[in-house]
Order: sequence, then structure tokens, then C-alpha cells
Amino acid sequence: MSKPTDQQLPLRVVQITDCHLGKVAGSRLLNLDTDQSLAAVIELVRAQQPRIDVLLATGDLSDQGSTAAYRRFLSATRDLAEHTRWLPGNHDDPTVMRAALGADSRMQRNLVLGNWQIVMLDSSARGEVGGYLAAEELDALKLCLDAHPEHFVLICLHHQVEPVGCAWLDRQQVANSEQLWDVIKNYPQVRSVVSGHVHQRFDDLRHDVRVITSPSTCVQFAPNSDDFKVDNEMPGYRWFELHANGRICTGVERVSGFDYEIDLTATGY
Repeated sequence: MSKPTDQQLPLRVVQITDCHLGKVAGSRLLNLDTDQSLAAVIELVRAQQPRIDVLLATGDLSDQGSTAAYRRFLSATRDLAEHTRWLPGNHDDPTVMRAALGADSRMQRNLVLGNWQIVMLDSSARGEVGGYLAAEELDALKLCLDAHPEHFVLICLHHQVEPVGCAWLDRQQVANSEQLWDVIKNYPQVRSVVSGHVHQRFDDLRHDVRVITSPSTCVQFAPNSDDFKVDNEMPGYRWFELHANGRICTGVERVSGFDYEIDLTATGY
């Protein structure tokens, strides 16, 4: 791989995830209006990110896989970034998602921009809460990596690929994540694996690859919990700077002054 300098402007990427929009506007999750919380996060994104090259929407955009929810999400985020990619989560319906988008490019497999390639993988398994990468997803990843060997890589999927320290959530991680790592180890250009699902921030290293998760735009899950537990952290998003030399800078931002009426005593949803 060539070794570009870090002088050119980095790609600015924003990740929005786990919005859980209901079938109708104003639907609530644990008493939280998820359209309202998404709007608050998007308002924060617009205030903080004057330039966004790529918007990544990493699953559970809808709570029940409804066409109306996807169309509301599309309307809310349509003009946020020059390029946008979506992928499904366990609450989504991939078929309905694709139909709602029509010929739109948002569900295309990858995006090659500057010195980077972003690859989107579907870890949702029909009827299951936990994640799994079908053989065709792993094969598609190999094809993308082989096609652009000189580009640094950000891999995105919904479910986490490493334990995050929450026993109940870690039982839902990608069941065959070792097969993913077996692929990644052959491609040193892979810099990070980014996911949603866990409704909390996480950033760790495995074999020099950063494993990153992000907060939800609605309900947050409490870190280091054995059983389902809601956190009182505010909704948020994650930003990335992807530098030309493969360096990644990233951080999480959360809304403030938001009327957070969530049921903190909930034991599930």
C-alpha cells in the first residue's frame, strides 16, 4: 500500500444509529418520542458539522420495519451529507427498507472516496435479535477488499463484533464474528469495524483494528450491566475524521437541554 501524507483534508463522516422510529410519527419507546429525539440529534449534527462527506446509518432505523418510518428517516437526513449509506439491524426489514428507497444509492454495498473504502455488511438474521454474517456477506467483503487494495477500509455493520462488557448485549453480538476476523487478518488496510446495536459508546483495539460502537439517537443502554438496563445518558451520534494516511479520529456528541422522559425502570422492550 502507498503511504500518503496526512496533509489533505480528511473525510468527515457522521454515524447515526438505532433510531427506532415507529410506524407513525410520535411513536414512543420506553416513553421516549423517537422522532423527537432523532430531530434533536440531527439539529445537533447540523450545528456542529458544517461539512459532512458521508452519513452512515447503521441499523434499527425503524422499530418495526415500516415503510413510513424509513421515509421519515430519509426525509430527515436527505440533505445531511454528500454521500449516505444505510444498512439494516435486527428491528429492520431489509426488503421494506430497499423498497422504500427505490433506486436510491443508500443501500449500495460500498463507497470509495479519497483514500478510503467504506464497506456495509448486513448482520441481521431474520427473526433473531443477535447478529450473524451469512457466507454471501463475507464473500462480498472479500470482493470489496480485493477490488481496492490501496484504500484504507472502514467496515460497518449493525451488531457488535467484540464483547462490550454488557453480558446481556454480548450474547447478541455477531455469532460468527471469528469468521469476520479471519477475513480481516488478511487485509492490513482494514482500520476499523464500526457498529450500532449496543446503544452506547465503545472503542477498543483488536489486532490494530479499532472496534467502535456508538450511542443511539433515542434510548441508551447502561454500560457494564449484566441484565437489560437503561442509562440516563442523552441521545447522540458519532463523528469520524478519516485521514489520507489511514489515521482515524473520532468522538461522540450528545444533545443537551432535551426533555428526556424515558422510563429508567424498564426491564426490556
